[in-house]
Amino acid sequence: MGPIYTFDDFIDMIRRRAGVIILITLLGCIASVYWALATPHVYQSSEVIQIEQPKIANDLAPSTVEGSSARRLQLIEQQLMARGTLVDIIQRFDLYDDLTALRMSEKVDLLRRSVTITGVAAPREGYADDGTISVMTFTAEMDNPADAQAVAREFADRTRQMSAARRQSQTQETLEFFQRQEQNLIRDISELEAELADYRAENDLSLEGSLEFRRGEISSLNDAILELDREIIATRLARDRVNPDARAATIAREQAELDATLESLTTQRDLLQEQRETLTASLQTSPEVERELARFERRLTQLQDQLEVITARRNEAEVGFSLESDQRGEKLITLEQAELPDYPVSLSRKKRAAVGGMASFALALIVAFLLELRRPVIRSARQMTRETGLIPVVSIPDLSPREKRRTLGKVWQERLKAGKEGRAARMARKQKS
Repeated sequence: MGPIYTFDDFIDMIRRRAGVIILITLLGCIASVYWALATPHVYQSSEVIQIEQPKIANDLAPSTVEGSSARRLQLIEQQLMARGTLVDIIQRFDLYDDLTALRMSEKVDLLRRSVTITGVAAPREGYADDGTISVMTFTAEMDNPADAQAVAREFADRTRQMSAARRQSQTQETLEFFQRQEQNLIRDISELEAELADYRAENDLSLEGSLEFRRGEISSLNDAILELDREIIATRLARDRVNPDARAATIAREQAELDATLESLTTQRDLLQEQRETLTASLQTSPEVERELARFERRLTQLQDQLEVITARRNEAEVGFSLESDQRGEKLITLEQAELPDYPVSLSRKKRAAVGGMASFALALIVAFLLELRRPVIRSARQMTRETGLIPVVSIPDLSPREKRRTLGKVWQERLKAGKEGRAARMARKQKS
C-alpha cells in the first residue's frame, strides 16, 4: 500500500486528507440526493397465460395445425416485438409522453427493453421433446403502475388473438387448398372423360369392349359364310341331280326353284362377305386404338386415385377447421391476470441516496490514497525504522503554522492540566495538616 502499512498510518492519512475527503463526500452526497430524486420509480406487472391442449385427442380428430407450440409462439413474439406493433402500443397508451426529447426509434427501443416474455416448457413425455410450451409470462416495467399493468395485459391479449387468428387462418388455408385441388381433379376427370367419349365416337367405339365385339362378329360371319357355302354346294348338287326322266315342266319348275335358292344363298353370302371385309378393315387400326384407349384408362385411373386421396385429406381439413372454429383445439387462457403494482421494484430514494453517499466516501478514500501515493513522504520515526532499518535519535515535529498552533495548544493544555493537579495536591496536603 505504499506509505500506508498499518491502521495508524491509515488514520494519519485520513487526518491529513480530511479536507479532501469531506469535500468529495459532500459533493458526492449532493449528487446522490439529486440522482435519487431525478430517477423515477420502476413498477413491474406480469400476466401469465397457459397453453391449453386440445379437448379432443388428435387420434380421434386430428388438427391441421402442424409444428410445435414453442415455434408458433416464437413467431408471435417476433411479430409483437416488431417496430410497427410497438409504435401502435406506444401511441395507444401515450407512453413516454413526458420524454419529449426522445425520438420514436428511441421510444421503441426503450419499450422493447422494458417488456420481457418468458416461456416454461411442458414436461416431456418419455424421451422425446415435442417443443410444447405450458406457460408464458409477460412482464412490463414502467415508471407508472397503470402503464405497466396496461402494457402487460396488451401484450398478453395480442398474443392470444394472434395465436387464435394464426391457427384459424392456417386451418382455413389448408381447407381451401384441398378444396381447390379436389375441384381441379374433378374438372380434369370430366375433361378426360369427354376426350375419351369423343375418341370413341370418332373410332366407332361407343360401346365398351367394341373391339372384342367386332372380333366376335367376324367369327360369327365366318361361320355364317361357311354355312352358306355348304348350302350353296348342296343346292348345286341338288340341281345337278334333277331327274331327267321327269316331265319337262317338272324339271323346269324344280330347276327354277333351285336356281332361286342358289341366287338367294349367293346374295346372302355376298352381303356377309362384304360386312366381314368392312369389319376386318376396321380392325387393321385396332393396335393404335388400343394403345390410345389404354393411355386414357391409365390417366383416368391416376386422377381417380388422386381424387380419393385429396377427398380424404379435405375431410380431415374440414374436421380441423371445425375444431378451430368451435375453439376446441389448442388455445391460450389467462392463468394470472396483470394487477396494478402497489410498490416499485426499484430501490427507494433513501436507499439510493445512501448507496450514493457510501460510494462517494469510498471515492474520497481512493482519491486520498492516490494523493498519498503521489508524495510518499516518511512522516514518523516508526516509518523511518520500517523503511530504512535506522532508529532516529531525534524527531522534530512539523513546525508549519497550523502544526505549530496545534503543538502550542497541546503544550498549553498540558501545563494547565499540571497546574490544576499541583493546586489540587497542595489543597489536599493543607486539609491533612
